[in-house]
Amino acid sequence: MEEPVPESAPGSTAALAAQLFAQKPDAELLYLAQNAARYPPAVGAAAVAELRRRELLPEATPTVPPPAPVPHETWAELVGQLFRGLFIPSRRFLATPLLLDLNLLIFGLMVFSGVSASDPMGRELVQWGSNVSGLTLHGEPWRLFSSLFLHAGLSHLLLNMFSLWLLGLLVEDRVGPLRLALVYLASGVGGGLASLWWHSSGVNSVGASGAIFGLYGLLLALLVSKKILLDKSDRRAMLGLVLYLVLSNLISGLTGNIDNAAHLGGLLMGLLVAGPLALAGLKGNSGN
Repeated sequence: MEEPVPESAPGSTAALAAQLFAQKPDAELLYLAQNAARYPPAVGAAAVAELRRRELLPEATPTVPPPAPVPHETWAELVGQLFRGLFIPSRRFLATPLLLDLNLLIFGLMVFSGVSASDPMGRELVQWGSNVSGLTLHGEPWRLFSSLFLHAGLSHLLLNMFSLWLLGLLVEDRVGPLRLALVYLASGVGGGLASLWWHSSGVNSVGASGAIFGLYGLLLALLVSKKILLDKSDRRAMLGLVLYLVLSNLISGLTGNIDNAAHLGGLLMGLLVAGPLALAGLKGNSGN
């Protein structure tokens, strides 16, 4: 019984083919490789093998699969990400979500206790800690803080919370959560004191407007001092937008039941504390 001869052994068909193709010129080998379909498979394979041995063909490289397509996010996923960024504190944004959560929590507790969500009564707001001349100035100064987290209806709350969210995104990443919270609270207290001073005949005031105007003041200080990295045209546009928002809110306060004294007091307090508290030691100023 005959043993099969390995293809690599001397005298095998593959070995003889290799010896034969080793004697062929490069041009003939290239022709055979390019037209392998016209010949038996072994001919084309032998031509290619000899060309590779002579390093006239690159080594075969593994085929890299195309990257997997990035799945498109659904509207539900985008809304979920937005809400998580709004209300869940993170390393980058801590104070803004906490302030939003606290305002919403207190409003929810008020409504749960029976206070109207659209038109709370004055006496109900007093019970929850509004800024009342006869109480705040006579033994209950804590109302200057508690009134910052009370709102006279859902529309009042949503308007203030949208402004807080927008200003928080613009400012907190640059000044840090502690500085933002301190400016917010100091401006709110300053606005409350200005309201008590202006309304000498008495006032029952609630809302975060004074604190939010303080953040406007802080943002103005950052823009004017060039602590926010923007080119000249973008800085002018941002300054114009902030000034427009401030002036439009003050003008609307002339015709409605809005406490402009608290707005101006908060704005001035924000500008006052912006220098020593928020601007010192900030990184990344630009010269445009």
